[in-house]
Amino acid sequence: MSSESKLREAIATLGASLFERNLTHGSSGNISVRVDDGWLMTPTGSSLGRLDPARISKLDDAGGHIDGDKPTKETFLHLAMYRKNAKAGAVVHLHSTYSVAVSCLADIDPKDVLPPLTAYYVMRIGKLPLIPYYPPGDPALGDAVAGLADRHHALLLANHGPVVAGPGLDQAADAVEELEQTAKLHLLLRRELTRPLTDEQVKELRRRFPGN
Repeated sequence: MSSESKLREAIATLGASLFERNLTHGSSGNISVRVDDGWLMTPTGSSLGRLDPARISKLDDAGGHIDGDKPTKETFLHLAMYRKNAKAGAVVHLHSTYSVAVSCLADIDPKDVLPPLTAYYVMRIGKLPLIPYYPPGDPALGDAVAGLADRHHALLLANHGPVVAGPGLDQAADAVEELEQTAKLHLLLRRELTRPLTDEQVKELRRRFPGN
């Protein structure tokens, strides 16, 4: 099996796992992976729970569709992350419940949406900026993502959901799942006195685990 075939299988396996665990629903969410001559992306209107590896879209270096079904209509989000972040090897975009819920709150810091509740959130996400609301498919959303993607590998789209890049598919998936669980914790604790990590503890984590 070629490396591209293995990546197609890996995308389908991850999609099914996300769907079965209710991290995506219906035809929401999309996944992409960088390959030597372009990108693989999940097709538009497809359920991540029922992906056919052979029908996953392929785009060339310029973002043109060259194989498989028509790519996700949110292709521009993925390309903005890749073109501004040379380390990005995969991107996962979800409409996961708790992350979307947090993105709808009125009293969050748009420069850093979630508090550092756990070490793994700091290690896998770091700071999480909020992108203002744009209608689905609006090219201006791609421009907004591009404006931050060179400094942040994880972004939260207002009233929409997270977009997370990683060096590979496993890392991008781990990070977006960590984000979702931290969003859940944040909502569970909103009416409780909390003890997030201190600034010094966060600095020490970033010293030990640079890159986020």
